[in-house]
Amino acid sequence: MDSMTGLWTAAIAGFAVSLQLILAIGAQNAFVLRQGLRRAHVGAVVATCIVSEILLIGIGVTSFATVEARFPAVGPILLYGGAAVLIWYGISHARAAWRGGDALTPEAGGPGSLRAAVLTCLAITWANPHVYLDTVILLGALSRGFPGAEVAFGMGAATASALFFVLLGYGARLLAPIFARPAAWRVLDAVIAVTMWAIAAKLLYFGVP
Repeated sequence: MDSMTGLWTAAIAGFAVSLQLILAIGAQNAFVLRQGLRRAHVGAVVATCIVSEILLIGIGVTSFATVEARFPAVGPILLYGGAAVLIWYGISHARAAWRGGDALTPEAGGPGSLRAAVLTCLAITWANPHVYLDTVILLGALSRGFPGAEVAFGMGAATASALFFVLLGYGARLLAPIFARPAAWRVLDAVIAVTMWAIAAKLLYFGVP
């Protein structure tokens, strides 16, 4: 019973942390959102994002401990480096919230082909260093706080990512009127800034076991 409770606790923690991280609107999320608004190859784009996230999270929760064991200094470096980047994320989004002026323009560029959509999605995902910071490094580091339940933590994180991309891709049409207004982006950027700072604080407080 205790073991099962520990697994559920780790899975819920992974779900919550992953959801907070993925809420930050970056190139990948903006691309999925635009494809959803256009109703262009949504299924293929969402599937590409989900599979990529599962692979990256899997690498983080299964390999981070091995790397840390061979290179003990990597833990503190990634801990403080990751926190610093998260703090910078927060600052950049806080500035965007203060300045305002952004609005989503989904019609730009047209829907394109299926091949182009998938390749663009792969490039945005795998060539983006922020993705590695969030999935491999941060989630990998935080999973170390649940000894023996790292995989459960990763499964929770992957579930959150999958749910988010499905809702973002297929629910995007409902958001079109909202994100056509710059004020909506200012509110979202402000929420993202606070979220990033909160995650950085948690990371620094709990550390890497």
